[in-house]
Amino acid sequence: MGSGPRLVVAVDGPSGSGKSTVSRAVARRLGLCYLDTGAMYRAVCLSCLESGVDLRDAAAVERHARAVDLDIGLDPDRPRVRLRGRDVTSAIRESRVSLAVSAVAGIPGVRAELIRRQRLLIASAPGGCVAEGRDITTVVAPDAQVRVLLTADAEARVARRARDLHGDDGGAARATTVAEVLDRDARDSAVASFLTPADDRVVLVDTSHLTADETVDMVVGLVEAAVTARGGA
Repeated sequence: MGSGPRLVVAVDGPSGSGKSTVSRAVARRLGLCYLDTGAMYRAVCLSCLESGVDLRDAAAVERHARAVDLDIGLDPDRPRVRLRGRDVTSAIRESRVSLAVSAVAGIPGVRAELIRRQRLLIASAPGGCVAEGRDITTVVAPDAQVRVLLTADAEARVARRARDLHGDDGGAARATTVAEVLDRDARDSAVASFLTPADDRVVLVDTSHLTADETVDMVVGLVEAAVTARGGA
């Protein structure tokens, strides 16, 4: 598909819906770039924490977001995140960031700055891009050729996130994961719509009982259908 017009695939969804795993796999299969917009909010949050910026001071956080030296890799095999040249790909996934990132993402000025950067990254991606997050189908790339909202029931989402973070989905792991999944989604849904499709062009895919491969097949099928419909196959 790389020889046709630029292709943008927008994927939204709550934590644990599988959007990162699926989006990376779809990008890999279609030969597209991959953008994890959530990583950008996490990186700004980490930078604020490391720099001693008070997350309750919206103006200070916004200034920090506008000035931060942030580099986001678009390779689905190696989606590296760098702050001031330092690799923070793993550091942005730490619990201290997960529990604080909603405060950063809820600041309008921060969202405006990162949305500006996200649109530039999508526009510059060779051949096209699979972009995932919480407001890609509605705000960042509402004109994407394919727009998908992945969802899953709460039990499946918490179990998946527990396995990602702790290596198992037992009772203790789930208990420590709830705040990073359900509580964060509740906070974030106040500033971004990612729980229900924005319009009838956004395809809802419930991944509760699907494997990652099955979900990837479904999304790739949607992309192939869209390409065929516009005569780009």
